[in-house]
Amino acid sequence: MDNIFPIYDRMMSRADKESLLHQRGMMIWFTGLSGSGKSTIAIGVERELHQRGLLCRILDGDNIRSGINAGLGFSAEDRRENIRRIAEVGKLFVDTGIITLAAFVSPTNEYRTMARDIIGAEDFFEVYVSTPLEECERRDVKGLYARARRGEVKDFTGISAPFEVPEHPALSIDTSKQPLEQSVKQVVDLVLSQHV
Repeated sequence: MDNIFPIYDRMMSRADKESLLHQRGMMIWFTGLSGSGKSTIAIGVERELHQRGLLCRILDGDNIRSGINAGLGFSAEDRRENIRRIAEVGKLFVDTGIITLAAFVSPTNEYRTMARDIIGAEDFFEVYVSTPLEECERRDVKGLYARARRGEVKDFTGISAPFEVPEHPALSIDTSKQPLEQSVKQVVDLVLSQHV
């Protein structure tokens, strides 16, 4: 650490970036079981906000694990490191004034608290996609639940690894009880309510 000299004090500020973009940077952190609808809602929100002239970036679990976190597995340590890296990258986007939509299982309150602490509580809005396990398993969009039930996937959240329900999410959305458009609208409304 003796050879590290950050230049933050000489870089343009977050306020400069937000002024240029005419928007406030923030993190919308989608959490929920695999197949709950996190990424689908994030894609819909991104498109709606884009139509309103707001710049967004989606950080999605599978995309991140095929790139920056390709070397990580699914042990407790690797899952924690996955979320830590995502939060650090997310903070860079937020500090650049970008509305960032993160879609990650992030199964524990500890992991989500760590992400919030890295990003900053004032910029972190947790959206719990609370779709029940039975519905996620029925969808099984990636075939993972079936493999987990056969014992082919170890430590799979919801089957052989726990998922902790968020304690105080900004929103809770059950995609088995409402259409996608309504879920997207709820999140867009949340973003716009914070867009000052």
